[in-house]
This record gives sequence, structure tokens and C-alpha cells, in this order.
Amino acid sequence: MADPELEAIRQQRLAQLQSQFKSGNVDNKQAMEEKRQQIEDRRNAILIQVLDQSARARLNTLCLGKPEKGKMVEDMILNMAQRGQLSGKLGEKGLISLLESVNQQTQRKTVVKFDRRRAALDSDDDDL
Repeated sequence: MADPELEAIRQQRLAQLQSQFKSGNVDNKQAMEEKRQQIEDRRNAILIQVLDQSARARLNTLCLGKPEKGKMVEDMILNMAQRGQLSGKLGEKGLISLLESVNQQTQRKTVVKFDRRRAALDSDDDDL
């Protein structure tokens, strides 16, 4: 029942569809990468407009040391700029005060609990 000529056409069409899917997938990845790069360029352009050079350097240093916190501060600055809450360029002192407020909000209390009963039962003292 299966015609070899028909089977060859089906295989050829299947190969053609698979190659289109693979090239489409690569194009999709490239498009997503380009879009991500455009968004990052826009973010950097806005940050350059609202921060002076010393504040930008401090923010870049923060991003290198603590990327999550740096991203959070960048987002806060961008939101402030979009809402019009920033008048002029934000200097290093203004950025430091913003960082201090972020640190106060995100600071976690660490509690160290020392169990004296467990320390009193130490078997090393029996050797004397």
C-alpha cells in the first residue's frame, strides 16, 4: 500500500519542516536576545541621564559586589525617574542616602543562640 515515491516525498517534507523549526527557534532566540539588549540599553541611558558620574560609579561597584541589591536600587531609581520624583541629577550623596534607606528596609536581624546545657555536657573535660 505504501508507495515508495510518496514515502520519499513525506520524508523530504518532514526534513524541510524540521529545518524550518530549527531555524525559527534560532531566530526566536536571537530576537529575544536583541530585545533584552535593547531594554538594557534603555535602562543604561536613563541611568546615565539621572545619575552623575560619581553616583554611577558607586552604583556599578554595588552591582559588582551585590548584583541583587544593585538591580533593586537601579529599579528604584528608574521608577523614581519615570514618576518625576528626581529633580536634576542624583549625586553620590543622594545615592548613599537611598542605599541607606534600602539597607534599613532589607536588613535582617540575626540571632545567635547559644545552648549552655549542650556545652556543659562536653566529653573532653572527662580526660583530666
